[in-house]
Amino acid sequence: MSTETDTGSAQTPAKKKFEFPGAVTMLAIVTVLVWVAALFIPAGRFGVDVDGSPVPGSFETVTSPLSFWERIQQLILSPVNGLYGVQDSITGFVDTDNIGRLFGSVGVVLFIMALGAFISVSFATRSLETAVSQLATKLSDKGWLLITVIMVLFSLLGSTMGFSVETFGFYALLIPLMTALGYDRMVAATMIILGALVGNMASTVNPFSIGVASGEAGVSIGDGIVLRVILWIVLTAVAVVFVLRYAAKVKKDPSKSLVGFDIEDDEDEEPAEPVDIDGKLTGTQKLVLLITGLTFGLMIFSVIPWSSIFGATTGPAEYAYHVTTTEPYWFELNWWFPQLAMLFILAAVLVGIVAKMGEKKIVSLITRGAGDMVGPAIVILLARGVSVIMTNTETLDTILNAMEQLVSGASAGVFAILVMLVNIPLAFLIPSSSGHATLAMPLLAPLGDFAGVSRALVITAFQMGHGLMLMVAPTNVVVVGGLAMAKVGYDKFLRFVWPLLLINFVIVVVVIGAAAVFE
Repeated sequence: MSTETDTGSAQTPAKKKFEFPGAVTMLAIVTVLVWVAALFIPAGRFGVDVDGSPVPGSFETVTSPLSFWERIQQLILSPVNGLYGVQDSITGFVDTDNIGRLFGSVGVVLFIMALGAFISVSFATRSLETAVSQLATKLSDKGWLLITVIMVLFSLLGSTMGFSVETFGFYALLIPLMTALGYDRMVAATMIILGALVGNMASTVNPFSIGVASGEAGVSIGDGIVLRVILWIVLTAVAVVFVLRYAAKVKKDPSKSLVGFDIEDDEDEEPAEPVDIDGKLTGTQKLVLLITGLTFGLMIFSVIPWSSIFGATTGPAEYAYHVTTTEPYWFELNWWFPQLAMLFILAAVLVGIVAKMGEKKIVSLITRGAGDMVGPAIVILLARGVSVIMTNTETLDTILNAMEQLVSGASAGVFAILVMLVNIPLAFLIPSSSGHATLAMPLLAPLGDFAGVSRALVITAFQMGHGLMLMVAPTNVVVVGGLAMAKVGYDKFLRFVWPLLLINFVIVVVVIGAAAVFE
């Protein structure tokens, strides 16, 4: 009888754990929900000024331009239109066969795939990992300084280039190093995770977030950069101090550790390949690091409209480029996604040649790196497809009108804070900063016009809300993947990080609110 019972128990199917949908599935669901909502939202239009911005108080309802069958076609074709749909210059309708301006996100998609290609080739040389290990060896007797340098470096990379998932390559190096210096796995995990994510939260010229949001809002990527630099300095300093405080406490008294110092390895897990922390940079690796630094430096320099920062104001802008109302300085490049895409492709080829990889390996790495970015690319085109549905059904202006009524009585400071707040839950559902920006900014940027808040500040407020949620969101692979690699429980991470979240929230509310009042 016991045998039957055991057999019956063995045959009982195990319950599958609920897994939150990924960004692609989530945006597909959002697309369908928006399409259904558009069936019930009346069509309407705002009058626009000479710059194409909606004029407050000019909204009027109109007859829906689409039949039900045409609406079904819009749902089916929304990803295609989101990739390379063209907006008619007269009617505003988006379709792939139009003549007008590019509405789809093919430029952004090509750029991030080119960036993925460069990262793939560059990381294959192990130059960055070796540089970090060399630095760690020199600072082995100064753990606090090592933590500071790593966090500031990762934060800077996150702020300028969206450095986040690339941190996975550093866990095998930094965890044994930090434990050898007397720190626990929480220190190693948080110096990596918080270093990169605080930088992403306080993005300055991050092309995945600020760049995409600026393109959607029709402003320069350099607008608002002074405030974003200030926020980056403050938030990075706070995060570094926060981690250092915990690190000093556990090194002095190991019983204060939230995770302990013993790692229970899984029996089925193969031993990790040891990392040579005494590795020295070769001449080739030094040259690769130089090329990498120059490439990202050129990217940052090329997209900033220096004349705008030093006195000029931005004028009307299309989705894929920006202009200023005064003549640019002679040294301005005014590059955007097409030029940046080729910059990273050429840099990837140059790194491969310098590293003497050979034609087949270079092509293989470029292909693999570009392929790694297909997921984010799908997220972007799906998000842009949502905007196409709202545009073609002429419901976007109706929603803007409703939101205009809601914020019409709010001061500029309150509005800026509300922008941050509404983007916190959205970031949980859409952890991709580029996808989030593509979906949200067409709504938020015009609302800033109504509330008297500059579009640059709206972008900054959006980024703060998005980044704040991503520091703890279980939908963010940087958090859950990093914690898994470090063998740190998610619940213990939340216990560690919640005071920092509260501090960051207060800082952002004060700074964003004050900036809206005094700008």
